Amino acid sequence: MSQPSSQIQHIPVKKFYPGIAWFVLVLVLVCIPGYDLPKVDNWLIEINFDKFIHLGLFAVLAYLFMRPVVASGMTAVTKWNYLVKITIATILWGITTEFIQKFFIPGRSFTLADWLADGLGGVAALLYFRFRGKGANTGNK
Repeated sequence: MSQPSSQIQHIPVKKFYPGIAWFVLVLVLVCIPGYDLPKVDNWLIEINFDKFIHLGLFAVLAYLFMRPVVASGMTAVTKWNYLVKITIATILWGITTEFIQKFFIPGRSFTLADWLADGLGGVAALLYFRFRGKGANTGNK
């Protein structure tokens, strides 16, 4: 059941500027041609270190969009609904970046493992606010 519009607190757009800036940074990074990426040691390739980078980039992205929602005066249910929507949007952005790399960026490719890491980053931010975020009030009590 949705809340009447008079009960929904609007969050100023400026609160989302850090998330928007990070979104642009992620876009710039995924658009770097493969031949311009720095060479890494074989052991980093063997442990799939790039997956940790994906996870971190997308966890920060989701966190920066979730933080203003959590800090708002919305009800716990409304906050949780927005956090889930942000997580889904992060996962969709992850697969979108993979398609951008596959079709438009020389030397880059689509990998499901990268998308999985992107999605796990979004889920990690969601879980952070669910279990650790101060003042999140998103739990079922």
